[in-house]
Amino acid sequence: MPSALTDLCRYPIVQAPMAGGVSCPQLVAAVAEAGGLGFLAAGYKTADGMYNDIKQVRGLTGQPFGVNLFMPQPNLADPSAVEVYRHQLAGEAAWYETPVGETDSGGDDGYEAKLAILLEDPVPAVSFTFGCPARDTLDAFAAVGTYTVVTVTTPEEAQAAQWAGADAVCAQGVEAGGHQSTHRDDPQADGVGTGLLSLVAQVRETVQIPVIAAGGLMRGSQIAAVLAAGADAAQLGTAFLICPESGAHLLHKQALTNPLFVRTTLTRAFSGRPARGLVNRFVREHGPYAPAAYPQVHQLTAPLRKAAARAGDAQGMALWAGQGHRMARELTARLVALLAEEIDAARAAVSTRSTQ
Repeated sequence: MPSALTDLCRYPIVQAPMAGGVSCPQLVAAVAEAGGLGFLAAGYKTADGMYNDIKQVRGLTGQPFGVNLFMPQPNLADPSAVEVYRHQLAGEAAWYETPVGETDSGGDDGYEAKLAILLEDPVPAVSFTFGCPARDTLDAFAAVGTYTVVTVTTPEEAQAAQWAGADAVCAQGVEAGGHQSTHRDDPQADGVGTGLLSLVAQVRETVQIPVIAAGGLMRGSQIAAVLAAGADAAQLGTAFLICPESGAHLLHKQALTNPLFVRTTLTRAFSGRPARGLVNRFVREHGPYAPAAYPQVHQLTAPLRKAAARAGDAQGMALWAGQGHRMARELTARLVALLAEEIDAARAAVSTRSTQ
C-alpha cells in the first residue's frame, strides 16, 4: 500500500472519478497501466456493484487505483418544491414516454456498507466527495494502509480535512465538470466559486498535506501551471471522458466537441445539486427553477435521462463537462503519457524564457 501520493502513480496525473458509469473498470485500469492514478466512482452504485468493479480492475491491472465515495447528505429538501418540480417535468415524461422517477429521502448512497467493504478488503486509495469523513473513519483507513483524499472547494474545507486526518486534499475549482464538491450545499452560493489557480494557492498556504488540483485541466501546460502554483498532482475528468475506454455514452463523448454545445454552466436541473455541464435544452428549460433537493431531483430525472439516451437525444441528457471541454482529444488512456510529455515541454519552455 502507498505511503505517499508519489507511490500511487508514475506521473502526477489523476483520472477523476465520474459517477454514472463513466469511470468504468476498463478506463481506470488503462489509466493505471499508462502511469496515472485511475479512480472508480462508487457514487450511485450499490455496495455489491462497487465490489464487482474493484474485482474487475484488479483483474485488469496490478497498478494502484482508487475508489471514490459520496458522503451521506442531510435531507434538507423541501418536499413541496420537489413535487412542484415533478409536475414541471410532466412534459418531459410525455415526450419520452417514460414516467418521472420516484423519490426517497435516503442520501447516504450505501455509505456504511461501502466503507465496510473497503476496510475489509482495502484498495490503495479512497477519496470522498460532498463532505469530509470523521477522524475515526480516516484513522481506520490509515490502519489498513489506504491513502485518503478529501475533495474540497475552499481553504476552510481543506483545513477541516487536514484536521480530520486526510492524507491529501483535492482542490476543485469552479471550472470543473460534474458536481461541485462543496461540503455543504448552500443555495445562496449558487454561481459562486473560486477559480482553480487561486484556489490551489489559497489551499497550499492553508494546509501542509499534498494538494491535487482539479478543474478544467485538459493540457500538460495547464498541469504544469497548477504544479507551479503548489499542487502535487492534477486531476482530470473531461479529458478522459472522451477516451474509448470510458463508459460515457457515445452522444456524451461526441457532444464535447460538437459545435452545437458551445458553453457549460452550473445547473441543478438534473440532480438538485450544482453541477457543471454542457448547456442543452433540458438545462435551459429546467435549470432556472430546479430546487436544491439532492438526491430527490436526481431520482426524479433518472428515467428521463435514460430515455433520452435510448432515443439518441443529447438535448435531454446530463452532459457533464468542464470548461475546457472543447480541448478534448479522442485518444486512448495513453493520453497520460502525452500529458506527461506536455508537462515537460511546458517546463522547458518556461525555463528557456526565464533565461533569455
